[in-house]
Amino acid sequence: MRFHTRKWVKPEDLNPNGTLFGGKLLAWLDEELALYTIVQLENPRIVTKYMSEINFRSSAKQGDIIEIGIDVVKFGNTSITLKCEARNMMTRETIISIDSTTMVSLGEDGKPKAHGKTEIEFIKNRVNQ
Repeated sequence: MRFHTRKWVKPEDLNPNGTLFGGKLLAWLDEELALYTIVQLENPRIVTKYMSEINFRSSAKQGDIIEIGIDVVKFGNTSITLKCEARNMMTRETIISIDSTTMVSLGEDGKPKAHGKTEIEFIKNRVNQ
């Protein structure tokens, strides 16, 4: 799994227990999955269609740094299915894992649009050198 992003747990990210609020972490993950999909499918019109079971396995506290990793599971006609994980860089423990999230590419009309992609592309391979 490639870990693309780091987030710093700040006071406003905490729940009443003094640990990272799960809703905040889910928002970070959804945003990262959307950004990853936008880059892969080269379309800024992306929506989250489905998330499988969410498994919280550990937590984080203020000052911890969270890494977010994403892998492609499969490419559909109008969608891409991803798995992701957030882990605590300080303890190396997985905080949350989501085995399947489906992101859908939309056209200007707001309806699913075929993207024509079949494999992961890296930005460096898109740019003529």
